[in-house]
Amino acid sequence: MTFATTSFYALPLILIFLVLFFRVSARRADLKVSIGDAGDSILHERIRQHGNFIEWVPLTLILMALAEASAANSIALHCAGGLLVLGRVLHPLGLKAGNAAHPLRMAGNSMNLLSVAILFVLLILARLGA
Repeated sequence: MTFATTSFYALPLILIFLVLFFRVSARRADLKVSIGDAGDSILHERIRQHGNFIEWVPLTLILMALAEASAANSIALHCAGGLLVLGRVLHPLGLKAGNAAHPLRMAGNSMNLLSVAILFVLLILARLGA
């Protein structure tokens, strides 16, 4: 099995991961901070943007690969993957310390949740043989 659909969405997610990682690393280098955020709000936001990506994406890609391996509906897989990528682009743009209800944060998080929900349903349907 090649996991063509999962791989298709993993590729842009790798790029997003690298952007988020290098933003944290660059700020750490500027501040000469190895661990923690040294009280710097910009570094703190960047750490959380990267951390939130790490909290969501690996599990979601595993769910996507499991659904794809179970011959899940291709259109539904693409919907889940598209929502995940778009959500991962929007979420860090809205993840601001001073605005917990930033519209981009809410939209990005909603897309992530919807992606996981779609994959959850696909996996249930696969287990039920539907």
